[in-house]
Amino acid sequence: MPHTIVHLVRHGEVDNPERILYGRIPDYHLSERGRRQAQRTADAFEGHEVVKLYASPLERAQETAAPFSRGLGLEIETEDRLLEAGNQFEGLHVKGVRSQLWNPVRWPLMRNPLTPSWGEPYTEIVQRMVQAIERAVEEAEGYEAIMVSHQLPIVCIQRHMQGKRLAHNPAMRQCNLASVTSLVFDDQGLCDYRYSEPARGL
Repeated sequence: MPHTIVHLVRHGEVDNPERILYGRIPDYHLSERGRRQAQRTADAFEGHEVVKLYASPLERAQETAAPFSRGLGLEIETEDRLLEAGNQFEGLHVKGVRSQLWNPVRWPLMRNPLTPSWGEPYTEIVQRMVQAIERAVEEAEGYEAIMVSHQLPIVCIQRHMQGKRLAHNPAMRQCNLASVTSLVFDDQGLCDYRYSEPARGL
C-alpha cells in the first residue's frame, strides 16, 4: 500500500510571562512569536497530501493548528489523547533560583524519576499517543495526517518508536517549538522516522 505519514507537530511558543509550568492549565495561548512559528510550519506543508488534521484540546495546540486548517482547508478534529502530560507541579516555578522544587515538601513527589512519580507515567503517555496515531494511520491511509500535540507526549513517542528507554534527561530532547516529527508507515508498520524544524530561527 502507499505510505501513510503522520506528522506530530509541537505547538508554538506560549505567552507565559510568569514562567511557570502551565501543563494542562487552561487559558495559556500562543505568543506573537508562537503564532508566527505556527504559520511558518503550516506553510511548509504546501503541496503535501494532508487529509486529516487533529489537535490536543488545549488552546495553544488549537491555535497552532489554525493556520494548518486555513492553508489545507481541513477541519481541526480535537483528539483528547494528544493532551499534554499530567504533572503535579503545574502552576509552579520549576527552573532556576526561583524554582519551588527546592521546597522539601515537594521532594516526596520526586522519589522516582523513571516513572515519573510527579506526573502521568511515561508508559501511559505512550499508550494513549499510540492509540491516537493508529487512528490517524487508519483514517489517512495512503496520505498524510497532522497531529498537533506537546513536547513530552511527542518525545515519548520518539523514544518508543526508536526502541529507547522512556525515562530520559529533558535537556536532551529533540522537540523544539513548532517542530515536526514525521512517522512513515507501510503495510508492515513504521518504516521511517524524520525530524524537522520549519520555524527554526523565528
